[in-house]
Amino acid sequence: MIDFWMAVGLVSLVAASFLLIPILRSRPLAAAADRTAVNIELYEERLAQLQAQRDAGGLSAEQLDIGKAEAARELLADTEGSDRARAAGSLGKAWPLTAAILVPLLGVGLYLHYGASERVELSREFAEPPTSLAEMTHRLERTVEVQPESAEGFYFLGRSYMAQQRPADAARQFERAAALTGRQPELLGQWAQALYFAANKTFTPQVQALTDEALKADANEVTSLGLLGIAAFESKRYQDAVDYWTRLQQLLPVQDPSRAALEGGIARARENLGTTAPAPAVSGPQLKVRVELAAALKDKVQPGDSVFIFARAVGGPPAPLAVRRVTVADLPIEVQMSDADAMMPQLKLSNFAQVQLSARVSRAGQPTKGEWVGNSPPLATSTTARQALIIDRSE
Repeated sequence: MIDFWMAVGLVSLVAASFLLIPILRSRPLAAAADRTAVNIELYEERLAQLQAQRDAGGLSAEQLDIGKAEAARELLADTEGSDRARAAGSLGKAWPLTAAILVPLLGVGLYLHYGASERVELSREFAEPPTSLAEMTHRLERTVEVQPESAEGFYFLGRSYMAQQRPADAARQFERAAALTGRQPELLGQWAQALYFAANKTFTPQVQALTDEALKADANEVTSLGLLGIAAFESKRYQDAVDYWTRLQQLLPVQDPSRAALEGGIARARENLGTTAPAPAVSGPQLKVRVELAAALKDKVQPGDSVFIFARAVGGPPAPLAVRRVTVADLPIEVQMSDADAMMPQLKLSNFAQVQLSARVSRAGQPTKGEWVGNSPPLATSTTARQALIIDRSE
């Protein structure tokens, strides 16, 4: 903002110069004062001449009085003209000087009251990437203060609060965003989710009303479907959880990493129901693999750490042909990988002769990097025997 105010000051100085320079260049009014003094001297000289003529007998007393009156009128006329000139000159200087001072001050005052200095400052801040989530949250808080009509600002501030585990604060921001946008379904879902976690995972009547409203407007609103599945699972309504999560899974792209988490949730719900998942109709290679953690690493991991299981082509593209995501708490686990687990339609197990299996533990939940890993030797995609994959070394 310093350079902005420097620019304002420079412009004000240039504007004032147009008023001040002519005044500074103008001649003093000494000429008017000199003229008045000369007129007085001439008046006194005229009176002396008239008196001399009277003394010499050239003028009568009446003529002397008339002459003195005429000289006085001439002196008065000249003096009034000089006074008007001086007054005009003084007024001409006073007004430009006053304007040169007051106009910039008035302009700055009006700008501070009605202007957008805070928005200028925010735009400058957002031009630089934030260094932390806390800094980003602070910027968004200032944004909604300066722009209370910005639904996007309230939405992103709510998302930021959710990332900081502040669901109650997030719920208030989603509510304000929904009020500005006409209660869009996706906003209602986010609002309901924040309220659910703010109430310690309690499915309150308000949460139920918001999810119902969101799904009535959009039957495929993903946040509401996921939330209803979580609430059903937590209340041991496992079949409802399976139904909601299955609907959600069908809406997600094949490469979406959330699909693996949903599969795990659906499997646990079905296990609690005492049923098994119906075997999917698959064709092509079906690789069975048992994944477990080396005993030496069991004290170094946490139950919530993510475990990614990959199948990559030997001598092919680096992108995985199939991927599954579970947690350390699920280990040991046996999974079956097929073309149904492909991340991209053009990269399938059936398109390659050999693959290598690997499993990675990632505390940050990142599939591309982690703390510990295990790999299998290359094997044919036509292999039917179950493979053992042990996570046994640091990465």
